[in-house]
Amino acid sequence: MPPIVAPARVLVTGASGFIAAWVCKTLLDQGYHVVGTVRSTSKGKYLEDMFENDYGKDKFSFVIVEDMQKDGAFDEVVVGMDAVEHTASPVTIMADDPQEMIQPAVKGTLGILESIQKHGPNVKRVVITSTLGAIIHDKGSNKIFDETDWNLASEKEVTEKGRDASGMNKYRAGKVMAERAAWDFVQKNKTAFDVVTICPPMVFGPIIHDVSSATALNTSMGSFFSHTTPGKEGDFLGAAGSYVDVRDLALMHAWSLSNPAAGGERFVACSGSYTMQDILDILHKEKPGRTDVPIGTPGKPTPGRAELDGVVFVSTKAQRVFNMEFRTLANLAPDALQSLKDRGLRD
Repeated sequence: MPPIVAPARVLVTGASGFIAAWVCKTLLDQGYHVVGTVRSTSKGKYLEDMFENDYGKDKFSFVIVEDMQKDGAFDEVVVGMDAVEHTASPVTIMADDPQEMIQPAVKGTLGILESIQKHGPNVKRVVITSTLGAIIHDKGSNKIFDETDWNLASEKEVTEKGRDASGMNKYRAGKVMAERAAWDFVQKNKTAFDVVTICPPMVFGPIIHDVSSATALNTSMGSFFSHTTPGKEGDFLGAAGSYVDVRDLALMHAWSLSNPAAGGERFVACSGSYTMQDILDILHKEKPGRTDVPIGTPGKPTPGRAELDGVVFVSTKAQRVFNMEFRTLANLAPDALQSLKDRGLRD
């Protein structure tokens, strides 16, 4: 497919979310016209006002899609669009019934693709936010993962155990099933548009979306908040994983439109691994003697780090195709903390 370049019109689903708000901003930075779907007028108005201050009128607008699982939910909003960034999906591991996570993920993804197929003839590319949870699986001693890996184990566990499956596998099953459904849809229907999927791990960084309280933070930034706030901290040694800066992830979404080589490709978006103790150490190195961030247990062995030993998510394809230079924890941690303070969520 040819590149989709500014000032093309791009639809961003779930625009009021942590990642999606940054995708909107990054697209606007690059000169696109952006239409965001939101579930309420107040969420849309917040974005509209914020982006109007930065980019002027008529660059960003919003439409209400209250329930993306409803048949035809996106039929009207895809009309006149040149590309779609589909970021809307449940991100929680707390549901009892696995279908509470699987059905919204799968139906939302298939719903937007069906609407484009029927009512969006101008759409040439759809970028879908997936997850590393759709990639990681048990390969024995081989713990190096790339875009060729697929997690089939989570769906199997959910099928066999139902409500007794782990929360993480319920979430991962929804994401991997939604991503596979997207690829199958494109192949089966010989669509006039192509698809790009981007698979991030935990996403950290500054927040720009509307958040009324710390309890309303998304999963990743909620974890960051709880571990960096005195009196609220949890398990510094065990909390660990892989990460990417939300600003880098948003860049990959935007560049997936303008780069012809991205079409039909799957990308890992991962900067590296972390423990929460790493983040605390960075924040204390930035401001020695600070009292607004817990010290944790620096220098002690970290079980979370041991679990990560040997696990590598390879982002070579993204670095090659997009010339990506991922931010490090040292880049993102101070900015993420400051954004919480700027929003009045932290002292």
